[in-house]
Formats: sequence, C-alpha cells, structure tokens
Amino acid sequence: MMHKCLAGVFRFAIALVISAVVALSASAESIRELADFAGVRDNPLIGFGLVVGLDGTGDQTMQAPFTGQSLSNMLKQLGISIPAGTNMQLRNVAAAMVTADLPPFSRPGQQLDVNVSSVGNARSLRGGTLLMTPLKGADGEIYAIAQGNLLIPGAGAQAGGASVQVNQLAGGRIPNGAIVEEGVPVDLDAMGGLLELVLKEADFGTAKRIVDAINEEFGCIMAKGINGRVIELNGPPSDDQRLSFMARVERIQVTPTEAPARVVLNARTGSVVMNSAVTLRRAAIAHGNLSVVIETQFQVSQPPPFSGGETVVVPETAISIEE
Repeated sequence: MMHKCLAGVFRFAIALVISAVVALSASAESIRELADFAGVRDNPLIGFGLVVGLDGTGDQTMQAPFTGQSLSNMLKQLGISIPAGTNMQLRNVAAAMVTADLPPFSRPGQQLDVNVSSVGNARSLRGGTLLMTPLKGADGEIYAIAQGNLLIPGAGAQAGGASVQVNQLAGGRIPNGAIVEEGVPVDLDAMGGLLELVLKEADFGTAKRIVDAINEEFGCIMAKGINGRVIELNGPPSDDQRLSFMARVERIQVTPTEAPARVVLNARTGSVVMNSAVTLRRAAIAHGNLSVVIETQFQVSQPPPFSGGETVVVPETAISIEE
C-alpha cells in the first residue's frame, strides 16, 4: 500500500513536470498577489488542549502523565473531583497542541481553521473531538476559542503484528474550528501617511517594476524603492482616502521577473507542488522496489525550404516507472 501511494505521488509529480517543460512567458499579476502592506499580517495563535473520543489510540498515561493531569484539571473546572493518587488509564484521550493564524482586521465571532497535533504517544487522532481550548497570542492574551471534530488526512491499519500507514495520523485540522474572541488592532496611520509595501519574495527586478507601475498609474512620484523587498508609498493622510489609495495600488498589474524553480513537499498530505520554472533532466530515483527513470533526448525540428521558419531543438522526455 505504501509503495502504491508513493507511486501515485511520483506519477503526479512527473505529470506536473512534463506540463512545466515548455517555458511560459510570465503573465501580469496584481500587486496584491506580489506584496502586502506593512502591518497587515496574520498573528499566530497557540493553545494546549485535549482530544477525546479516540478508539483506543490515545496517550498511554503512564508514559505521558501530563494528559491525565490536564484531564483532572478540566474535570475539576466542571465540578468533578478526582481522588488524589488516582491512576487513570485512558486510551481514548490525547494531549494536543492547537495552532491557528489570526487574520488582520478580525472581529469577534469570525471563524478560523485550526491545526491539531499530538504531543504525547497517541497512535492516531482519527475520530477524535477537540474540547474547548483557548488560543493565545505572543502576549499571552486569549484571542480565540477552538473546539470541534478533527479531520485526519492519513489512514492506517494493523493486524497480526503488521501495520500500514499512509500520511500522518497524529495530526489533523478543524475547518472553522475556532471562534475569534478579540481582534488585533492594525494602525495604518502610525507613520503619518507613509505606507510600506513588503514583497512576498525579495526581488530587485520585481520591486523596480512595481515602483514604475505605481508612479505611472498616479502620474507622479508616489512610490520609492527602499530595497529588494520594501517599497515606500506617500499615502493620503485621511482614512477614507487611504483606503481608496490602497485598493487602487493593489489592483495595479505588474509583470514580475521570472520566479526561481521551487518544489514543495508536504509529508502530512503526501502532495508535491512545483512552479512552472521547474524542469527535470535525466535522472533515476529508487525507493524500496519502486524506481523512476527519466531520460531526455533532443530532436531537431527542420522547417520546409523557403518557409521563413527557424531550426529549433525540441526535447523529448521518456519516463518509466517500475514496481
């Protein structure tokens, strides 16, 4: 099963590579896709909670005593007393760390997605429910409350001493699993009308193009490049005018310089993502009894006589997968 899953990931990655072999010219993007305004950012939240309802796959409390202690404290808050010295053997409870990102301009009542990860020796969180967990910011204040049923992207089974596992079972997500209790204020007037654009990827060429596009849009010098990541803007002083100015800046179309090749692997979900700059040359990959071989041969495309065409070299990639 694991080899079949890996084979599927390899085939998916190779299909993306084949589609990216032909170089594509960069297309124009809005500035909002390339940069953010300074101060307008997410804030990380974290909390410690308990996941209950597990089918015997929770923490072993002898090896993870903090799970039993946390459960005792929670029950005490609910008015249930546990006699001192009681050794609770609970295999359907797991201690977990809960994380989330608080978007800018959030208001009480909004919902957030949360990630839940086991901190003990639980084998799986599948089928579990996270109990009410306060989420705190770096200042120690509570900004959201998380609770809900977990969605686990992995799968696993065991019998007769043998086991098979696909992706992670000790972590999951709860879509809209947290409710905002307090937002983080964003002061855009802190620099007296000056605004800063922060590029998501530092690039001097893209920064220069953004500066030129903004100045051309407004017909005057409104933007000044500080470095390859930061651009300074002379924004209007009033809030209403600043809002319109920022919206207009975000809509400006800019053609960025060619992005570097990048491949992102997610071990939790088993996904592989790459951009159009990635090309795969001759290579061989082996994992267990799974092997992938990529070979590239170059063919010459000759145009007919007097057609005005040009002779070009065309790569032909052959890929073979064996299990």
